[in-house]
Amino acid sequence: MTTTITTESQVHHPVPVAIPQVTNRIPIRQAVANSCTLAYRGLLKIKHKPEQLFDVTVQPILFTALFAYIFGGAIGGSVQDYLPILIPGILVQTVVLTSVVTGTQLREDMDKGVFYRFKSLPIARISVLAGALLADMVRYVIATVLTVVVGLSIGYRPAGGVLGVVAAGLVIVACSFAISWIWALVGVTGRSAAGVQGISMMIMFPLTFMSGAFAPVSTMPGWMQGLNHANPAYHMVNVCRGLMNGTAVGGDLVSLLIGSLVVLAIFAPLTVMAYMRRA
Repeated sequence: MTTTITTESQVHHPVPVAIPQVTNRIPIRQAVANSCTLAYRGLLKIKHKPEQLFDVTVQPILFTALFAYIFGGAIGGSVQDYLPILIPGILVQTVVLTSVVTGTQLREDMDKGVFYRFKSLPIARISVLAGALLADMVRYVIATVLTVVVGLSIGYRPAGGVLGVVAAGLVIVACSFAISWIWALVGVTGRSAAGVQGISMMIMFPLTFMSGAFAPVSTMPGWMQGLNHANPAYHMVNVCRGLMNGTAVGGDLVSLLIGSLVVLAIFAPLTVMAYMRRA
């Protein structure tokens, strides 16, 4: 009988294999690509349901004509003198109120269960919301173009020229995109689309009407003029009016852009977190 003695040095121990860490973080490039893909999906929805564009096609035409010919003589002395005040104000009101619809439609999509399917996909969580909001920017552009076209057709001639009008449109669309994140948060946390719309309109209608969009702020009571300094619609109207009419915009433009970035930095993460809890 032969006995084999195995020493410690002859034993082959298995080499440990490093297990890769699993992370849920999505690269920024992929998050942007996911957002663009879902934005394209949102545009396809508009293509198949063109009635979603009624608020950005009918409202600019109707409001511009009504306010110009009803209040032009009383406020501006004549329709032509009132148009430099009215058209920038109508532009701000139309685009800002269009951003309110973003929260309502977001709530409707969540009620239908479509966002629950997106949650199971290996995509950036923010892209589901960002894609929907990016698609809505097409609505803002349509509202901007129609408002300017209607204003030109009834005699408005912007002193700021084409560059001033384009700059005003870009600023308003960018700021409305930032504001739409607020209504997206309301849409995610709201209980119903009707409730979201009611809350949003109840807030935005007073803000837009007291912003000086249709009448000079100097004619308003002192306490209302003071409130306007904290009213984002007031600064949007001042910037839009200054760019389109070729006057100085002062510090309103800087304040507006900084405020939009702050709103985006605060409400975008809050909306994503609320969406992850609810979806």
